[in-house]
Amino acid sequence: MTPEQINTAAQALLNAEQTGVQCGLISRANPGMTLDHAYAVQDAFVAAKRATGLAQIGWKIGLTSRAMQQALNITTPDSGVLLSDMLFHSGDTVPAGRFIQPRIEAEIAFILKSDLSGNTITRDDVLAATEYVAPSLEILDTRILRADPETGQTRVITDTISDNAANAGVVLGADKHAPEAFDLRWTGAIVKRDGIVEETGLGAGVLNDPPTGLVWLCQRLAQYGSGLSAGDIVLSGSFIRPLEAPSGSTFEADFGPFGHIDLRFA
Repeated sequence: MTPEQINTAAQALLNAEQTGVQCGLISRANPGMTLDHAYAVQDAFVAAKRATGLAQIGWKIGLTSRAMQQALNITTPDSGVLLSDMLFHSGDTVPAGRFIQPRIEAEIAFILKSDLSGNTITRDDVLAATEYVAPSLEILDTRILRADPETGQTRVITDTISDNAANAGVVLGADKHAPEAFDLRWTGAIVKRDGIVEETGLGAGVLNDPPTGLVWLCQRLAQYGSGLSAGDIVLSGSFIRPLEAPSGSTFEADFGPFGHIDLRFA
């Protein structure tokens, strides 16, 4: 993709977010686009949003479960950027019309106390750089149509990455824990929508161990001379399937002794 094509795609995503009307598949408009192209579109999209005064507050790691990778015929996670207007807390109500087609996922959030970078990062390095871990929900949204109305072609990984890895919001629980206080592989959640249990899952669904997601992210960012920063919120990856979040729905995520999150969509 040329710089012009990258900027055109990023502008289409920005227009979709601002108008609430999804744009067409970027992969269809740009056949042959690569993962590097997709991340370039994401970078341009995020840069346009930051130009409005938003600050970066962290990262999300996606497609960490085997089931999601098989569904998209890939073998690697993806990542997106968290911005300051995306932050919610347990007990909040998401305003009506804020998102186009919101969905939620349950995750373990890492809040960093020191910078973390390089392609030799280990699990121990991740834990040493973590101030605390917390229960969280990710709010997903899609600024791109899920399927092309003319051809039936569905979104592929390059569309998802371009769309900031479908990232739209992060909901943090009030509980804060030392990263060594829990076996994160066995930390999970029971997630209810409108009082009905819809999903359950364990942290082991995230690359077998949630800190592994941060190791992968550091390795990816190291290719571009970048890394994670002190104060970053990092969503390590979902261990449940995405749940649709229509207007009027309520969610309860029970992480047991790890914490609890309530969220409502107006």
